Amino acid sequence: MFLPRRIQTQYGRYSRVDDIPYALPVDSKGAPAMVAAFTVDARRAAALLPGNELHPLRLSRDRGVLLVSVIDYKLTDIGAYIEFSIALACTHGRRPAPPLLPLLFQKRFGVGQYVVDLPVNTEISVKGGKGIWGMPKHLARLDFRVEDGSVSSRYDEGGQQAVRVRIERPKLAWLPLRMAAVNYCAFRGMLMKSTIYFRGRFGFRLGKRAWGTLELGDHPRVQVLRDLSISPRPFLTGFFPASSGVLDDHFEAWFLTQPTLPPDTYPEGLKSVVDLGQDQTPMPPPEPEGAPPRVLQAVAPLPEARPRGEARP
Repeated sequence: MFLPRRIQTQYGRYSRVDDIPYALPVDSKGAPAMVAAFTVDARRAAALLPGNELHPLRLSRDRGVLLVSVIDYKLTDIGAYIEFSIALACTHGRRPAPPLLPLLFQKRFGVGQYVVDLPVNTEISVKGGKGIWGMPKHLARLDFRVEDGSVSSRYDEGGQQAVRVRIERPKLAWLPLRMAAVNYCAFRGMLMKSTIYFRGRFGFRLGKRAWGTLELGDHPRVQVLRDLSISPRPFLTGFFPASSGVLDDHFEAWFLTQPTLPPDTYPEGLKSVVDLGQDQTPMPPPEPEGAPPRVLQAVAPLPEARPRGEARP
């Protein structure tokens, strides 16, 4: 895995940040992960981006990208946990970027994802991820299921269904992938930028071959997603049977600005993490699928299993 030289020099050293012990670098190993990408209304996505320097990454003049990714961390400094990310692909700069061009010049346009919601299922992950890197983590009940033909994850909180994502599992994870990904998050009145470097063998489906479902429940946290005009089906789905990652301990931050002075209740600040402990016990998973369904917005059901060689309808 390519890592900046500064990170490489930290191997074998230790840190204690907010009383959380870390063996550097801050890494994970053997984590299965899934991703599904949907198109959304770019103008409505822009309304969810804070400040005036983030802009939706657009595939066309009117369509942006919603990324739903779930990682089942098996081995980290803070124990095992599941992380369910809901984010908008974005660029960073004074002006919006032209469609598609940022994909070719990612550093120039500050390509990354703005994390809208980031539930995790352990307390210590909330304390570290939010308190140090500004990620919008909070406790929720999550699962991660890898079955013969699919990969799925559910996110419930307070007895309410929030999101369920399910993709058709690629038969082979054949593509060796090494890359860096940038996260933008809003915390303490600042826009915080962090970088994760990861690698693994990636299986994916693109375009019409990408099949999946996205279900939005009745939890207040995800109601803003209903206004995004999410596409009925993903244009990209992917799965890592096992991935490794390094979260850079270097991060950047800028003040978030608004046309008028924000109220003193905005935004969430350090009070939300200062009293948290370091419990690594995962929250129980959501109720079994046989539980009575709540209000769900479902899109694009997965195709039924078919004999080998039979054409997809």
